[in-house]
Amino acid sequence: MARREQRFIIGVDEAGRGPLAGPVVAAAVALNVTMIEGLDDSKRLSGKVRAALEVQIKARCRWAVGVVHPPEIDRINIFMATMMAMTQAVAALCAAVEDAEEPHEVLIDGNLTPHGRTADWRWPARAIVGGDGIEPCISAASIIAKEHRDRLMRELAADFPQYGWERNAGYGTREHLAALQRHGPTPYHRRSFAPVKQLVLI
Repeated sequence: MARREQRFIIGVDEAGRGPLAGPVVAAAVALNVTMIEGLDDSKRLSGKVRAALEVQIKARCRWAVGVVHPPEIDRINIFMATMMAMTQAVAALCAAVEDAEEPHEVLIDGNLTPHGRTADWRWPARAIVGGDGIEPCISAASIIAKEHRDRLMRELAADFPQYGWERNAGYGTREHLAALQRHGPTPYHRRSFAPVKQLVLI
């Protein structure tokens, strides 16, 4: 009997569409043949479980991230920045694969894909609403994206401790909004987002 070809499927998810500060991060993951137990939507997992799964995913799977920073988010809007980050992540993963193998399909969490929206997107893609809780490769991508972004925000928090980014990851919490009112925006704030934009216009 002929050996069935192992299909090269990539899962993609993002973290950081809603925050007032910091980048939007997308991750692309191609799972190994051996399944990783416990994969789920990163929002349903505790920080401890996510961190442990991140280690397993990075050790056993092919993965990459794409990062788009606030100036670019402000220039092209958060939706297009997310599409750009997804494209960067898949391109980086494909570039790292032996023989430059292209994926049979890219599965993306949500209801839209970068196809036709980002010039560099060239892969067959399918959007899956709630995919981060359904498709293991998307679940893995959601974990990598969130852990990577949270780590970046903790690093930025060391330079801007007054905003509490190590706790709120740049989201518009009461603590973060109060600090914005008191100290104003930083270079890492998204000036096109309403609460920040209002302060800039004052």
